Amino acid sequence: MDLNSETTPSSLKFGTSGLRGLVVELNGAPAFAYTRAFAEMLKEDGSAAAARNIVLVGRDLRESSPSIAQLCCAALQESGLIPLDCGALPTPALAYHGMRFGIPAIMVTGSHIPEDRNGLKFYRAHGEIDKKDEASILAWHTTLGIAAVPETARAVRAGTPDVDLIAAYKARYREFFGAGVLSGLTVGVYQHSSVARDVIVEMLEALGARAVPLGRAMSFIPVDTEALREEDGALARQWAGEQTLDAIVSTDGDADRPLISDASGAFLRGDLVGAITARSLGADAIVTPVTSNSALEASGAFRTVLRTRVGSPYVIAGMAEASNSGAQAIVGFEANGGVLLGSDIVREDRRLAALPTRDAMLPILCALNEIVAQGKPLADIGAAFAFKAAASNRLQDVATDKSAAFVSRLQQDEAFLSDLMAPLEGVAGVNSRDGLRIMAKNGEVVHFRPSGNAPELRVYVEAVTEERATDLLEWGLAVAQQQVS
Repeated sequence: MDLNSETTPSSLKFGTSGLRGLVVELNGAPAFAYTRAFAEMLKEDGSAAAARNIVLVGRDLRESSPSIAQLCCAALQESGLIPLDCGALPTPALAYHGMRFGIPAIMVTGSHIPEDRNGLKFYRAHGEIDKKDEASILAWHTTLGIAAVPETARAVRAGTPDVDLIAAYKARYREFFGAGVLSGLTVGVYQHSSVARDVIVEMLEALGARAVPLGRAMSFIPVDTEALREEDGALARQWAGEQTLDAIVSTDGDADRPLISDASGAFLRGDLVGAITARSLGADAIVTPVTSNSALEASGAFRTVLRTRVGSPYVIAGMAEASNSGAQAIVGFEANGGVLLGSDIVREDRRLAALPTRDAMLPILCALNEIVAQGKPLADIGAAFAFKAAASNRLQDVATDKSAAFVSRLQQDEAFLSDLMAPLEGVAGVNSRDGLRIMAKNGEVVHFRPSGNAPELRVYVEAVTEERATDLLEWGLAVAQQQVS
């Protein structure tokens, strides 16, 4: 793509996790311009100077990520800042280093979305940007009005950190959990194209487990922990049947969301992984979006359950609220599996510092540690929470305005909603915190939510049995498809 192309970006927008859009619309002047806008925001409020004008730049394993990362480095340098190229590494490893040393960062990643898309995750020195920061970046982007990239952009050579960011990230967990804590476990690692595919193997082996690498890919695979592809489930069941494994673990593309299966190859829902993690860490407060399983409150495992909108910025704000209310051990998590640590955790003489950004490594290690600590299979550990059967999926390539119009009609047209839910005996209640979550009179739940970062309409359901949840999800998807077609 011509770096100086003036193509109007139609797909680029901020969602629940940074700026994302089509590669052909991001890889050029837009990536340069949004990075310049981020840099000007940091300079304006003094945070750039506080970080000695240094900004970290990392990336995932998508084919387009190195090129976009180069544009980010060039834009930072053009703004008078000092870019440090951190190479390919997990998003939480980049964020952890930035928070420890007070340095802003940019991660080039599209996370779980297809390879024809990519994105930029912006971090201040204290963590993820919030909605106010997004507005500031957009304002600066408009003010700068950049439509072209300097010819010298490709010639910029950024420096590199003088600290091994991945080694420090692994040391964080090795020192907290302790050598040998996972001894006796055999764990499959579905590597695909996760940027953490080697880091996970090394981490498990450092803690005493036998790691079995599986499914390493040569090209990018969009593994979505919230809406798994059928082939991912089939692979896990195949691997579990071929050898004795205590679990199979993986992540999405940038390793901020975990994917964990039990010994049979059945993947655990993300909110269940979050609950297992929170209890393993002794959390007295959990913060989670409205999409997480409604059995969390009924489990009685946590003193406080605080619900938010979908998206890590809202979970982070909720964790701050929980802290202000006196909670001591705070864990945030999302239905997609993203787990955030909202407070320091102290275990005996070991301390795990708060890391208020999504991180796949912590839930993976907590889930495996629970297998050893409880002496039970992961399936039994999960079953103890008595979660309702739940399922989720999405309609792809649905224009955002169509999804929004459908949900808006559900919220405003009582007759329409009543007719729609007649097969479920009518409406018992609704929650419009994010999309529309509908509690049916037969006890089931159907939740329609436009995605915040892709042209997709998400559908979530809860029912008494797995079979019924599958049928209910198919019904919900069909209903939504009819309305947005």
